[in-house]
Amino acid sequence: MSETLQQTPGLPVPKSGARKRFAFLLSLTLLGLLLLLWVILAVSTDSFATTGNFVNLMRQASLWTIIAIGQTFVIITAGIDLSVGAVVGLASTVVAMLLVAHVPIALACLITLVMGVAIGMFHGFAIVQMRLPPFITTLASLTALRGIGLLMTGGQTIAGFPHSFGAFSRGAVLGIPNLFWMVILVAIPAGLLLHQTRWGRHIYAAGSNPEAARLSGINVGRTIYLAYIISATLAAFAGILTASRIGIGVATTGDGWELQSIASSVIGGTSLFGAVGTVIGPILGAILLTTINNGANLLNVNPFWQRVITGGLIIVIVYFDQRRRRRS
Repeated sequence: MSETLQQTPGLPVPKSGARKRFAFLLSLTLLGLLLLLWVILAVSTDSFATTGNFVNLMRQASLWTIIAIGQTFVIITAGIDLSVGAVVGLASTVVAMLLVAHVPIALACLITLVMGVAIGMFHGFAIVQMRLPPFITTLASLTALRGIGLLMTGGQTIAGFPHSFGAFSRGAVLGIPNLFWMVILVAIPAGLLLHQTRWGRHIYAAGSNPEAARLSGINVGRTIYLAYIISATLAAFAGILTASRIGIGVATTGDGWELQSIASSVIGGTSLFGAVGTVIGPILGAILLTTINNGANLLNVNPFWQRVITGGLIIVIVYFDQRRRRRS
């Protein structure tokens, strides 16, 4: 049996042309909206269109973008990962404790990433072997991982990193913050995996109709494992970068970031119904949400309005996604 979806008879994937057109048009729309928002904020405030503000915006967007890319892999399989914010907090705690214990930086980061892989494997096991719903599995992890982090630290912050570890997040190359270079480091292989490989095609197929994909010879369980491992590992990576940026390890870091990752992915065009999504989408979505938050702060807008705007964007995107699904 052929490994490629295009050659597999009867495989239930959305029409490739329609999916690509929708993704391309939505990306152009988001890019246009983002540029318009930048122009409005540049005119409305004196501090938005400054080098310092743009660098700060890119750094904050970088952390959300990394976990949003991982979340996108999961949502394409018609799943959800509510634990990514807790993984960020636990990872920042673990890497901090290792560094304070004088473990070399590279080894401390590697151990923390392996922890992320283990969490993703647990999620895959619970969903595939135990047949638990992704929502329940990752919601339980969110609660448990927060508790583990707080138990490890006694609710205290962990400080005392090597100077080079904290300096990395504050540095820049060619005028671009190091944190945003990490987005590029993640986005390029993620895009190649999702859009140019057999594994990527299997992820789309698993999100479209898992039973038909299984009958077509695809190992759906292994595909789901892969998606959740990517999500948890990227969340752990974001936790390492967060610890570097704020200079301390805090178990409660990343609180609410699971919602930001889902919002960034959905606003970027990933369908909550599965089988639709790109890597560029969550990048634009995260930058848009970060710009809204940044602009609201500069304009002294009530921060609660930021949540209202984010919720409204999600409703609009999901509405148009449903209309697209009805037409296809």
